[in-house]
This record gives sequence, C-alpha cells and structure tokens, in this order.
Amino acid sequence: MGWWQLNADTLVRSRFVLSPFAETFASLKLLHAGTPAHPGERAWLRDHLPAYRARLAADPTTAQLVRAALGRAWIADFIAPTPKDEETFEEVVARVRSADPAAARAHLTVSLAGPLPPALDRDDLPDRAAALLEHVWTRAVRPYWDRRRRILEADVAARTARVSQGGWAAVLDSLRPGQTRWLGDNRLQVNLGEYPPREISGAELVFMPVTPRTGWVSWEEPDRYALVYACTGALTDPGARRAPAGLGALLGSARAEVLVLLGSPLSTTQLVAVTGQGLGSVGRHLRVLRDAGLVERRRAGRSMLYSRTAAGDVLVDAPL
Repeated sequence: MGWWQLNADTLVRSRFVLSPFAETFASLKLLHAGTPAHPGERAWLRDHLPAYRARLAADPTTAQLVRAALGRAWIADFIAPTPKDEETFEEVVARVRSADPAAARAHLTVSLAGPLPPALDRDDLPDRAAALLEHVWTRAVRPYWDRRRRILEADVAARTARVSQGGWAAVLDSLRPGQTRWLGDNRLQVNLGEYPPREISGAELVFMPVTPRTGWVSWEEPDRYALVYACTGALTDPGARRAPAGLGALLGSARAEVLVLLGSPLSTTQLVAVTGQGLGSVGRHLRVLRDAGLVERRRAGRSMLYSRTAAGDVLVDAPL
C-alpha cells in the first residue's frame, strides 16, 4: 500500500479545496473509461461521450497520448498538476501546456511502465494534452460547474462537520473507502499501490472532492500534496437519494428526499442545489421536519447546517 507520514501539525492545517481543474480531469477520466457509476453519470456520458470519441478518432496522436497518460497504476505527472488554492482552470491548464516536452515524455514512460511509443516521441505533447483538457472543460464541465460546485461545497460541509464530531480518522477513512485509511502512528494510507512511503510533515495537505466516481493523489514536492476523492454518492446520484416509496407516501416525495439527504449535515443553499427544489420549498420542508423532531440544526461558522435526528434515522430506515 502507498502511505504518507505526516505530523499532527500537518493534519491540523490540512483543508478541503475545490478545483475546477480537478473536476475536469476527473471528467476526462470518466470519458476515457466510458463506464458510468450511477444514472447521473450515465446521462452525462450519453450527452458528451460521442463528441469526445469523435474528437479522438479525428486525432489519433492525442488518443494515444491520453491512453498512455492515464496509465493503469500511475498518471503521467505533467497532465495532472496539483491545483493551488483559488487557481482557475485556465491557470492550471496553462501549467500543463508549459510543461517541458522532455519531462512529459519521461512521465509517460512511468505511466506506461515501459518504453515510449514512436508516435509519442514528439515535443507537442503538453499542448495536445492542454487542448484536450480545454475541450472537456468547455464542452462537458463548465456548463454544469455552478451546480457541481454547490454539490462539492455540500460534501465539504458534511465532512467538515464530521471532523468536529468524530475526528479526522473517521473522515480520512471515508474519503476513498478501501483506498484511504488512517493507519495510526501518523500514517495516512492513500492507495493500495506498492509505493515507498513519503514523509510530508510540514507540507500543505489538501483534500479535493470531485463529482465523478474516481480519485487520485498528486503532489508538488516538497511543498504541497493533494488527495482527490469522489464526493458522496447521495449528492451526485439522483438514484442514491431517492426516498423509499413508503416514506414518500407518508411525507411527500420532495420532503422525503430532503430527509434522506440529511444523513449528512447540509445547509439550505446546498439542499436547493442538490435537489433542484426552490428555496421556499426547501425552507418549508425543513420547518415541518424540525417541528416533527426529525431534523435538527446547528451553526457551523457562517452556515446553518441541518441533519437528521435519531428519530429521523429510524424513520428513513423503517420498512414502511
């Protein structure tokens, strides 16, 4: 397994960061795989996979490049730089485009775990990679970014609240189940690969949610390390937050959906973004659920977060 050694100060200073570039790269990975994890991804692929495949069919060199860069066990470093705080997509993709061609070729030999194919022994690989990422961002991510950003914010709010309730270990274990795990003794497992441990004490450690069901790690040694993870499925997948029929009959389908989502703390704004319901409707649902003792609220910074009570959990789980 791959793991990072970090001291307590590094963990305490770690934080969640949203990145449009990470969201775009995750979307590129989803397009490359072509396999949806839930109905929401299936619908998105139906709308965008044909154009993506047509673009690669018209540009065999870039098609071979992306296959090589998204290796089975390693991603070519130059195509996935670690985003910085508040860095725009355009700023990060400019770093991809300005990568040293010789370094890009060397990175591909690592992701391929073998020699570079003759067709990729060229100097325009960084520009080709940047152009493909721009295509994915412009056509398939930017039109949805405002809503995706609110979903990501909802995930961060829920996990931040969990830190205060159960500590960092519970949160780290849940980021990428089966991949990430707090091992104790200041060790964070980041994947299942047989890689040498890395000492990252004193560096920046950031966690970046994305909506596609994927994840990876990246770094800019020795200063910044990132763990990219898929945000909770109930936020991204409409099917995962569908209320049981009996609960919908009891409360109404819209109100039941809100109650199901509140297994993790969310604000009113985040519920509006995730459900697509109006602000007034969500507010009324929350008021009724609170009056019934199924939902409680508490302040977290400038946000008011709502979550299910024990009675709400019993109702959601009951075989109605």
